[in-house]
Amino acid sequence: MQPNLKSSIVNRYMAEAKYESKISSAPCSAQQIYRVLSNLQNLERVREFIPQDKVQEMEIEPDRVRMKVDGLGQKITIAIVDRIENDTIKFGAEGIPMQANFWIQLKEVSPTDTRIKLTVKADIPMMFKFMVDKKLQTGLDQAADMLAQFPYAQWQ
Repeated sequence: MQPNLKSSIVNRYMAEAKYESKISSAPCSAQQIYRVLSNLQNLERVREFIPQDKVQEMEIEPDRVRMKVDGLGQKITIAIVDRIENDTIKFGAEGIPMQANFWIQLKEVSPTDTRIKLTVKADIPMMFKFMVDKKLQTGLDQAADMLAQFPYAQWQ
């Protein structure tokens, strides 16, 4: 049996990449963070901070967000695909030109100290990988710091 020629050519030029953020510390419990981040409707609280020139037509539901992102030309969907209570929230993406998953990991050290780490795993075209490596790593580290600063206790 001959393998699918198109998929073998595409796979030859794709590189599976995994990026992990630095570990950031949030001054609250894993339960408080999980309760906020596992419901995407909480994005309504920060909608005003999302650049309108970069993201339009945002539709928010508890388990998914659909939006049109500048430069992609079509709507993309970010959806929660798995949850482990007070531990992990895993997301998948649709409508982007590659396979990608993203997850948030929580590790409670004490009721007032939870560590947050973000991970992205994606199949990136090899010719673009070197261009996005540093930007993706920097963005993940900044996102982890930003998530650690949210006022989770106030959002209950």
